[in-house]
Amino acid sequence: MHIDFHDQTNQVNESHIDMIQRLISFAAERENITQEAEISINFVDNREIQIINRNYRQIDRPTDVISFALEETGEGEIKIIGEDLPIILGDIVISIDMAKEQADQYNHSLERELGFLALHGFLHLLGYDHMNENDEKAMFTRQEELLNAFGLSR
Repeated sequence: MHIDFHDQTNQVNESHIDMIQRLISFAAERENITQEAEISINFVDNREIQIINRNYRQIDRPTDVISFALEETGEGEIKIIGEDLPIILGDIVISIDMAKEQADQYNHSLERELGFLALHGFLHLLGYDHMNENDEKAMFTRQEELLNAFGLSR
């Protein structure tokens, strides 16, 4: 799994990047995702994620994580067919400000919160969602299973 990290905040240390790299690679393996798959993870502040949230979801407030899946076909789109094309799953955007606030709020480490948010975003890229009760239960159960198996439990 290739992960392209971008830290616009200059607040994410190397150990957090390493942990997220290992966690997402671990989850990708457990979800049977090819090693050639690619994603990007972007760290921004509350101001930037609020702009993204407003522009793409029409919700004018900061949020903790947003995912943009590239492998799903939208209404009216034609599926790209090709043999040697890289599998680019999409982009994950994480607010460092929200991650810090939520780590304090839930009384756990910033490392745990960043891992939780990165994995949450990654599962969205794979098609998991929480738009209804059944989907939410399936997503959050899988999320906790992966976090616990990786050793990043509460």
